[in-house]
Amino acid sequence: MPFRLTHQTLRDNRIKTERNSVTPETTNSEQLSQSRRRKVSKRTKLGFASGMLENSMMTAAALTTMLFYNQVLGVAPELCGLAFAIASVVDAVSDPLVGLLSDRVRTRWGRRHPFMLGSSLPLGLFFYLMYQPPEGLSETGLFWWFTITMVGMRLAKTFYSVPHAALGSELTDDYDERTSIFGWNWAVMVIGGVFLTSFVGFIIFPSGDEYYNGFLNPNGYQFLAIFGGLTCFLAVVICSFMTADQIPYLHSDASLQSEVRAKYAETALSIWKDIKGLATNPSYLSVVFCWLILAISGGVLGVAGTYAFVYGFEFTSEEIAFREWVKLPGALMCVAFAAYLVKKIDKKYTVILMILVTTFLVGLPYCLRLLGWFPDNDPETFFSSSLFVAIFGVWILGFITLPVVPIVIDSQLVDIADEHELNTGNRSEALIMAVRTFSVKVSDGLGGMIGGFWLAFIDFPKNASPETLTQEHLDQLFFMMGPLYYIIVYAGLGFCFMYRISRSRHEEILRELEKRRSLEV
Repeated sequence: MPFRLTHQTLRDNRIKTERNSVTPETTNSEQLSQSRRRKVSKRTKLGFASGMLENSMMTAAALTTMLFYNQVLGVAPELCGLAFAIASVVDAVSDPLVGLLSDRVRTRWGRRHPFMLGSSLPLGLFFYLMYQPPEGLSETGLFWWFTITMVGMRLAKTFYSVPHAALGSELTDDYDERTSIFGWNWAVMVIGGVFLTSFVGFIIFPSGDEYYNGFLNPNGYQFLAIFGGLTCFLAVVICSFMTADQIPYLHSDASLQSEVRAKYAETALSIWKDIKGLATNPSYLSVVFCWLILAISGGVLGVAGTYAFVYGFEFTSEEIAFREWVKLPGALMCVAFAAYLVKKIDKKYTVILMILVTTFLVGLPYCLRLLGWFPDNDPETFFSSSLFVAIFGVWILGFITLPVVPIVIDSQLVDIADEHELNTGNRSEALIMAVRTFSVKVSDGLGGMIGGFWLAFIDFPKNASPETLTQEHLDQLFFMMGPLYYIIVYAGLGFCFMYRISRSRHEEILRELEKRRSLEV
């Protein structure tokens, strides 16, 4: 059992090191502070971040999901939207429950890794099944197959992504190092998304004479199912084993006062106190509502955006996949850029500024097309056309600022976990980070629901083609992608101003926690 041996060896080495470092001048509090405010190696950051490749794979596949069930299989868009809605309701219940469970489970392999590793096979299996429905199913049968497999995949993802996010929050207490950890996380996710989306668009769904857009070709979905299922499975397994050596450094009951542990025992009262404490925490509510609004608006773009690309701009599958490459400069710059902004203007104002800039730039092409101030489609010479330059020139700038937002929000959530421990005595990283994982899935869930219902509202036809669509259909698509997107995001921006944990406040929180924890050393 190498996993167990590694855990025990590292724990023994850590204890030995800490004992040898004790001097008359070194207090217990100082020792603990040095241990928890540690720098994290690049190998560990990369190992942790590798787990986001499953999300990259799902994002790449999500380009096709609504098209597959609606345009390829013929399921009504409102039924597709209902399937997304049902999955979101399940997520709303499962994410905090898994978070609470992960926070309280104690095993020789820690609180997070058993959940992560155990989710790998179900996650890959349900991904495969979702894109391989049995032949001969009716529209109703396809709806239920879509619903059940999506719910199963999202439940499996919950058991992985919630503990994974909590794992990242436990690696260090350092204010700036946390931003770096989640910066690596999002950089790998974006870079992985660029390459995986390119693989899906160029290799799995190439355009041809029969299908002007490869995503409409039913023959590619078996390859997507197999490749995507294996990718999700391997990403989770690799992340689990590459971070196993960090288990001795993670938070445990030993970091809390005995009387606090007794007061907040593993009971329903403890759970209620956790939830009540977070529900009355203005900083937590700020992040929750901000994150949810961003996720919902992003989900709308993700679902309806594919329709706008295919039918509005008449992109091929390769050109849609190429869109992901505009994210690459931002992915390469985001860690350093986020760290710079956080040091200059702190986390709250970094989030506000980046949301303002990113939202404006991402929605700009659709607004300009509605106004008639945008180049016409030129499918034959897209890569050298003015349309190409106009769209991707704007989006390169937008996607430089975009990754900074989730990086800093993740870092804010970890700071909130410290404040929550100070207020309640409980370390509830998984419960707190569940808002992020829930929001990521809400982006598909509520976004898919809104997108599906909107397509039904505008009476978008099945088996559509650019030649058969009216200008009214296209204008309604662009309205959702531009003006409606602005309204949703900017209406919720005020929540960001509720956040109260500054750099100085976080330092105060850590000092109090270190005093408390030192009593147990």
